[in-house]
Amino acid sequence: MTILPEVLRIVLWGTVAILFVSVNALFLVWMERKVSARIQLRQGPLHVGFQGLLQTLADAVKLISKELVFPNQADKYLYALAPMAVFAPVICAFIILPVGRDLIIRDLNIGFLLVFSLTNIGFIGIFIAGWSSNNKYALLGSMRAVAQNISYEIPLLLSTMVIVMAAGTLKLSEIVLAQSKGWFITSQITHPVAFVIFLCSALAEANRAPFDIPEAESELVAGFHTEYSGMRFALFFLGEYTAIFISSTIGASLFLGGWQGPWMPGVFWLLLKTYAIVFVIMWIRWTFPRLRSDQLMAFAWKILIPFAIVNIFITALVLQFQKVLL
Repeated sequence: MTILPEVLRIVLWGTVAILFVSVNALFLVWMERKVSARIQLRQGPLHVGFQGLLQTLADAVKLISKELVFPNQADKYLYALAPMAVFAPVICAFIILPVGRDLIIRDLNIGFLLVFSLTNIGFIGIFIAGWSSNNKYALLGSMRAVAQNISYEIPLLLSTMVIVMAAGTLKLSEIVLAQSKGWFITSQITHPVAFVIFLCSALAEANRAPFDIPEAESELVAGFHTEYSGMRFALFFLGEYTAIFISSTIGASLFLGGWQGPWMPGVFWLLLKTYAIVFVIMWIRWTFPRLRSDQLMAFAWKILIPFAIVNIFITALVLQFQKVLL
């Protein structure tokens, strides 16, 4: 009998997370269309709903109505599994996100590591998609995705180590509470550098321009999801936009104080900071050109990783001097 309440709790929170992800993805697609339009001196969607708000809903209905096809000679089981392997981990990451002071599904002691583990294993589904499609463009895209995700996962974790050192914990809620007197991004000279490295690595992990090599339409048609249609195709985009949202939420929690802010509820402040980072991510996409594959790998191994390691050493020295002075 003691298991039943926990099962009901899991089902309830899982349903809430899926509903939020669906609505949030629709909003983010509309937001990206509007942001790109303003950058390019256009107006974007206008006619379906107020300011085109229902355009993405119409697109979702269209995708639901599309036929689900299997390519000839594709591995049907892996082909069908790949979209779920991309989408499921990012949904599970909502378990650890600190939405408010008392609003978190599971406040784990190793929540910091678990949330990164869940968001970074999506490339396995991408590789399965490319391999099972029996398409050379999809295979090349998936191989690029594996190389890119493994490379940029290193500076991503290294950049966040300075925050763990400053907070002295791996618990996300305690990291947020440690910023009650000031955001980490302004507390030390090394933290803005860590935030820039985190942002670049998060862009690459989500396959966003200028790091969208696995999806390079000018070279690979659409990359790893070339052979997908209908809702299977939509699941890849749901996973991508949800990963962007989760990365932005983690960035807001680690560097910008999370839910903390005056006057208004903590959930409002967290969403405000999260969508501000999402806006910057979209701004970058529609401003900078795509990197070449060799430039992308060199940027990770020759620039981001060395800077992240040096940043950790400087942070350790600063923290040690602070202890001595105190």
